[in-house]
Amino acid sequence: MQAKNWMLTLVGAVLILAATAAAYNHRNDNWLAMDGSPTRAASPAPAVTGALTAPAVPAAPVQPGTTPNFRAIVQQAAPAVVGVTVAGQHAVGADQMAPDMNDPFFEFFRGLPGFQLRIPRPGQGGNVPFRSQGSGFIIASDGLILTNAHVVREAKEVTVKLSDRREFRARVLGADAATDIAVLRIDAKNLPVVRLGDSQQLQVGDPVLAIGSPFGFEQSATQGIVSAKGRSLPGDAAVPFIQTDAAVNPGNSGGPLFDASGAVVGINAQIYSQSGGFQGLSFAIPISVALKVKDQILASGHAEHARLGVSVQDLTQGLASSFGLSQPDGALVAGVDPKSAAADAGLQPGDVITEVNGEAVQRSGDLSSRIGQALPGETVRLKVWRDGAAKMLTVKLGRAQEPGNSTASTAEHTGPGGLGLRLRPLTRDELNATQLKAGLLIEGVQGPAASAGVQPGDVLLAINGVATSSTDQVRRVMDKKPKQVALLLWHDGNRIFVPVELE
Repeated sequence: MQAKNWMLTLVGAVLILAATAAAYNHRNDNWLAMDGSPTRAASPAPAVTGALTAPAVPAAPVQPGTTPNFRAIVQQAAPAVVGVTVAGQHAVGADQMAPDMNDPFFEFFRGLPGFQLRIPRPGQGGNVPFRSQGSGFIIASDGLILTNAHVVREAKEVTVKLSDRREFRARVLGADAATDIAVLRIDAKNLPVVRLGDSQQLQVGDPVLAIGSPFGFEQSATQGIVSAKGRSLPGDAAVPFIQTDAAVNPGNSGGPLFDASGAVVGINAQIYSQSGGFQGLSFAIPISVALKVKDQILASGHAEHARLGVSVQDLTQGLASSFGLSQPDGALVAGVDPKSAAADAGLQPGDVITEVNGEAVQRSGDLSSRIGQALPGETVRLKVWRDGAAKMLTVKLGRAQEPGNSTASTAEHTGPGGLGLRLRPLTRDELNATQLKAGLLIEGVQGPAASAGVQPGDVLLAINGVATSSTDQVRRVMDKKPKQVALLLWHDGNRIFVPVELE
């Protein structure tokens, strides 16, 4: 697969023993998409309740023209910042080849101390052991820790190293891939904790400090300013990211972002990079988002998210003028799932959503993050621009589909009318690596699809002209019992149509 010229890169796992150096990318979650499928860590440990966490406090104001005392912040907060080391196995399909040695990701990670590459020979497949490293921080003195979900993804063993060099085996209480938040527990008492702040109080230009383990260099502190707020990133529409220019690199993921008062306001998660290293753009998850997810995980072992059931896009000035709007503010509804909360409330393609519960929507990402952070069953009021006038709609939000329910085969491998494909949604890693916006990875092929030349490892982009981001879309086409279907595939970097005879 060709690496992107520019790409969003997750910065959590410094790969020490890995199947592929491009594993920093992440899942694909689209909370507004008609078939968006948030993910959840498999088999989380039973929920643990009753943990006492550090209370969130408002950030202390910093007088204009003054410099925050970063030395004092590090001395006070660094003991609560931990390193997170993960060991596990990554499944590699028989069709996967060894990585391109000219891939900039390979060159980047090859120079890391201890880096080794163990890839099965072509045609063999199997599980590849890996070790990776990220960061985290203690929020309760009895061993409750926050980090990124992608840091502990596929983990069989998680070890937490404290600032005093003590090490503890950690349990993953739960992980929410949609927001990239994971909660860990270690068996320890009287631990130092961070002070939690209010990410809503941050303003562009405010100074911030990051502490973590970039490239395994523990307790590294870097500083910068808030460059922007409320960023919506590809595949992460549920999170309104804090953008900073604090130097964040692989290994920093899961570590805290502090404001000028020394309170945690975010969790460092991603960088925007051409090389895989820091190039001036870092993104942190607001602590307010992380704490909501933490509370759900402690209560039930997992997090839930609402679903509206629309696909949206940003307005341009030309589109705004055509709809009779003076400003290109709002989320333009491009499609509505007929079996969704949006359809039940009367939303229509061409509507422009300008407010959610009285809060202005300037971009489609604003709507995505607000819906993604809501709970199933919540009622929201939408202000909609339709036919040159404002209209209020009340929507009872649905539940975002769990990905585990959408990864089964779309049809029987044998039997009349069977397509013969075993499919699953692409992960965010795979979306970024292939530069695709959506698609279904073909994990197995039999029957008519195999006879037509479809191969494992191909990506199904559409069936009979219907774009595919979930297996439900394929099922709906197959329920019509067609005699022949046309599959649009992504194969070896090219898009090709393949006709499949079903009878």
